[in-house]
Amino acid sequence: MGNFGVISKGIKCGIIRENDDIVKIVTNSVLENTWNSHTNSYDLKDNDIIAITESVVARAAGLYVTVDEIAEDVERVFGKDATIAVLDPIYSRNRFSMILKGIARAAKKIKMRMPSYDEVGNPCEVNRFTGVNIKEYYKEICEAENCKFETFGETDTWNCGAIYCGLHDYDKWYYTNKNAHKKPHITLAQLCANKNPDFGLLGTNKSTEERLKLFPTKKLALAVCEDVKALIAFYTGKSVIVCCYGDGAFKDPVGGIWEFADPVTMPGYTNADIIESTPNELKLKAFIDESGNDEELQKNLDKASEERNLVGKMSAMGTTPRIYRDLIASLADLTSGSGNRATPVVLIQNYL
Repeated sequence: MGNFGVISKGIKCGIIRENDDIVKIVTNSVLENTWNSHTNSYDLKDNDIIAITESVVARAAGLYVTVDEIAEDVERVFGKDATIAVLDPIYSRNRFSMILKGIARAAKKIKMRMPSYDEVGNPCEVNRFTGVNIKEYYKEICEAENCKFETFGETDTWNCGAIYCGLHDYDKWYYTNKNAHKKPHITLAQLCANKNPDFGLLGTNKSTEERLKLFPTKKLALAVCEDVKALIAFYTGKSVIVCCYGDGAFKDPVGGIWEFADPVTMPGYTNADIIESTPNELKLKAFIDESGNDEELQKNLDKASEERNLVGKMSAMGTTPRIYRDLIASLADLTSGSGNRATPVVLIQNYL
């Protein structure tokens, strides 16, 4: 493998469609990419990480929901032709337009609370990158479904049932509000929960004008990861870590957008003891500046490395305390991108 630091590379897998064998495709793609004809072996090591983007896991499993199914579930909760408060939606055509269409198809009127910026930093009105006025766009969606649309302020109240659209604090909101009102108050996680009992409509993406792709369930994501891990071990003898990742948790400093629009960074992964832990790293730059020569530097590093827990220690000052789950998801998400790189699998080596 050479004297390399961290390696993160996208693995091409071809086009993955509904009902494809995602475990076989991922395994074969990684094996093909890592076969070394000079050594007649695979360039894989224990604790290498195979990260699979959530979209191909859900697509292969046929995890979809239609706009009509959303409308049916909304009507089941709120009744026919109800007035519904839609609270704090994400301002994204890809993420929310089809959800809104389903709600509007069931409702008589939507009262939408639209803060100046959504949870991830998108503006309420004209987005300078897309040129779309989201407020007008959401109004058009509702009116096309013969549903009245109006907005209200962040401090105003509503006298109707409500759907809270927050991405990450939905559980807290629900338990605070579920019994505080006479009419139903639910979150997006509770809509179409028959299709996804873990996340409902959270983390969905537009598929067609009448269908959305759901976020993978925890059970599905874990099963795929465990099966890929087992096959890699069978063919190579190596114990790799496999994870299913969604949005990375990073913020764009130019647009001010926090990319984390999924409910979690990873719905499933093997080796939870590692993935759910925090890096125990030394601040190398500080040691270099404080050490007079290479021999002294190595001696200081060896001494500091003996400490099993560096929390609060000066030797770790300046290292960002984040969980591996979020760090790996961010690295994989940046590597695979969200366009046409066609690399839904990312191989990360020398990271742990």
